[in-house]
Amino acid sequence: MRLRSELNRIDEQLRVLLDAMDRMQGLLDAVVAISREMELTAVLHRIVTTAMDLVGARYGALGVLNASGERLEEFITAGLSERELDDLAGTDLPRGLGVLGHLISHPEPLRLDDITAHPSAVGFPPGHPHLRTLLGVAISVRGEIYGDLYLAERRDGQPFDIQDENVVTALASAAGIAIENVRLFEQIRVGAEQFQRLLLPALPDLRPFTAAAVYRPAAEPSKLGGDWYDAIPLSGGIVAVVIGDVVGHDLKAAAAMASTRNMLRALLFDRGSTPGALLARLDRTLQAITTNPVTTTALARIEPEGPGWRIHWSTAGHVPPLLITPDGRTEYLTAEPGLPLGVDLEEPRPDHSRFLPPDATVVFFTDGLIEHPAHPIDESLDQLAGLATVHAHRPLPEFVRALADHHPSDGHDDMAVLALRTPRGSGG
Repeated sequence: MRLRSELNRIDEQLRVLLDAMDRMQGLLDAVVAISREMELTAVLHRIVTTAMDLVGARYGALGVLNASGERLEEFITAGLSERELDDLAGTDLPRGLGVLGHLISHPEPLRLDDITAHPSAVGFPPGHPHLRTLLGVAISVRGEIYGDLYLAERRDGQPFDIQDENVVTALASAAGIAIENVRLFEQIRVGAEQFQRLLLPALPDLRPFTAAAVYRPAAEPSKLGGDWYDAIPLSGGIVAVVIGDVVGHDLKAAAAMASTRNMLRALLFDRGSTPGALLARLDRTLQAITTNPVTTTALARIEPEGPGWRIHWSTAGHVPPLLITPDGRTEYLTAEPGLPLGVDLEEPRPDHSRFLPPDATVVFFTDGLIEHPAHPIDESLDQLAGLATVHAHRPLPEFVRALADHHPSDGHDDMAVLALRTPRGSGG
C-alpha cells in the first residue's frame, strides 16, 4: 500500500510537471505569436486571445488607457458570442469604474473568485454576460501603465489560481515589449513613407486628360523602396507618363530613384525622340555619370489622333501598362520588352503604339502591386485586371486607391500606381 501511495504521489508530481511544461511551451508560443504581428490592433487582439488560451478563459478583454492614464480610450474584447455582441450593441465603452477602475488605480494582479463580493464591484450593463471569476493584470510599456488585461470565467468552472496569475503576468511583460516594438515600427514606417512621398512629384494639371496616382510603402519599415511615377504635359496637347522601380530597398535606391526621375524629366522635352530613344539616352547618361542600380521603367507619350488619342510607349524590363476600354474590357499592353536600365547599352529599345478611344484608362504600376511568392505572376496580373474591371467606373482617385487597397501582392514591396484617362470627347 505504501508503494502504491508513493507511485500515486510520483504520478501526480509528473502530471504537475508536465502541466507546467505545457504552460511554459504555451507561453513561449504565445510570445512568438504576439511578436510576429506588425499592426497595433492585431497585437492587442492577439494578446487577449493568447491569454485566454493559456488559462482556458471563456472571455477576455484589454482596456487601453488614455494619455492621462485615468480612463479607458479603447476596449478590445474576445470570446463574446454573436448573440452576446448583439445584446451589447449600442452599449458605451466601459468608463473604467468598478473592478476595472480598481485595477487602473491599483495595477497589481487581481484574482477574484466572486466579482460581486469585491468592494469596488458595480452592476454590469444590460445584455452583459454574467461573470463570476476574474483575473486582471496590468500591461506596462516603458515603465508606464498602458492598459489592463482582463480574463473571466475559466471553461472548467474553476476559479483562476496562482499558476494562471503567474503565466498571464509573464505574458503581460512580453506584451508590453511587443506593443512598444509595434509603436516604434509605426514611427519608422511613417517616417519612411513621408521621406518617400517627398521624393515623388505632385501630379500637374494634365487637362484635357484626368490622372491620379497613389504610393504605398512596403510593409517592412526598413524598405524605403525606389518606386516612382511622373507625368508631364508637353506642347501640342501631348502628355508624357513614366513609372519606374529602382532595384533595392534602402537610401541608395531612393536617391537613385530621384536622380533617374529628374534626368528623364529633362529628356522628355525632346519631342523629336521616341520613348525607346529617350530610354536609350537615359541609360547612357546614367551609366556615364552615376553608379545607380538596375532600374525598370515604362515610358509613354499620349498625343491626339483623329477621334481619339495614340499612345506610344517603351518598357525597360517593366510590367506592361493595363488598358481599360470604355466598355470595361481590360488588356495588358504587352509587347517586346527592352532590358532594364543599367544592363546593356547596345541592346535596342523597341517602341510600340496603340490607338486609344475617348474615355479609355491606362494604368501604369510597379511590380509591388502584383508580386506574391505563392502565386504565379500571370495569376496576379489576371487578378489585377479583374479588380480594375470592378472599379473602372469610379473617379480616378478612388480607382487607384481601390487597386492599392485590394492588390493581389503580399505587400512586402512598395507599390506605385498612376492612372490616366482620356477625355470623353474627340482628341483631334
